[in-house]
Amino acid sequence: MSKNINVAVYDTHGNPADVLHVESRPWPTPAEGEAVVKTRAGPINPADLNQIEGKYPVRAELPATPGFEGAGVVAEVGTKVTNVGAGDLVILPHNVGTWRDAIAVKAEDLVVVPARIEPVNAAMLKINPMTAWRLLHDYVDLQKGDWLIQNAANSAAGRAVIQIAHELSYKTVNVVRRPELINDLRAEGGDVVLVDDENLREEVKAAVSGAPIRLGLNAVGGDSALRLANCLAPGSTLVTFGAMSLQPLKIPNGLLIFKDLRFRGIWINKWYDNATKEQRMEAFRPLFEMAKRGLLKTKIEKAYPLSEAKAAVAHAAQGKRSGKIIFEFGD
Repeated sequence: MSKNINVAVYDTHGNPADVLHVESRPWPTPAEGEAVVKTRAGPINPADLNQIEGKYPVRAELPATPGFEGAGVVAEVGTKVTNVGAGDLVILPHNVGTWRDAIAVKAEDLVVVPARIEPVNAAMLKINPMTAWRLLHDYVDLQKGDWLIQNAANSAAGRAVIQIAHELSYKTVNVVRRPELINDLRAEGGDVVLVDDENLREEVKAAVSGAPIRLGLNAVGGDSALRLANCLAPGSTLVTFGAMSLQPLKIPNGLLIFKDLRFRGIWINKWYDNATKEQRMEAFRPLFEMAKRGLLKTKIEKAYPLSEAKAAVAHAAQGKRSGKIIFEFGD
């Protein structure tokens, strides 16, 4: 086993490609109750870039290692560890900095992944699919055949919403910015896919034959979020979980007075912090079952080794990608 590992580090906040570098560190040693996990894969999410830039609500103590998401294989365990063993594929917790070859972590914080799920897919179940699961369960009591609407439907979270909603027999209106995405999202199970423009309300009404839409999912903000809110039935809920446009939500008084809309938000890291271990596992079970069947696979545009961290974060910061940028680590 290698005596040294590579670790991505930033000493100051700024443009990720400028401030991120890779350091060599000794192989970690597990303390009592800890396991050493050899990382296999970890994605680059917008939140990771925001944290390096210093724009994320939680700032790690500097110098810091980024990475909210990742999966790996248990290499060794310390004393008093009973829930994981060497060789187990596990999902890493969100607060440890996953962009490193190996890490010693509290064994009780690891989620063991069942067989038939690849490490690269396990590495991306924790944030986007779990966000999608919570969005579909925690805000509106949807029944089979009910409609929901979302913007940024091409995002990893948006695609997870489509797949999970399809599985649960909910119907989705999916709003995108580029017409070339329409067939792709329909093939994934999106019932209606429309390009975002000023006529959205009329187009949605026609597409769903006037059926009420009681849940809206907003990852964009600004005018796009307002157009989504205008498509909702009275008494409905709009849940915000992203702000891609960097524009605030401006809600006309009429949407509150005459439609009595509810505006909510979710931050999945906070859900993890507040959930019991049983609640976390209960939520992972259906995601694992779907993943075993080949669902919830996040599209990947390119995989980089950690040694090319600067190029990887620069690539991840570009718009109009066809999938995630990820780090892949050796076996």
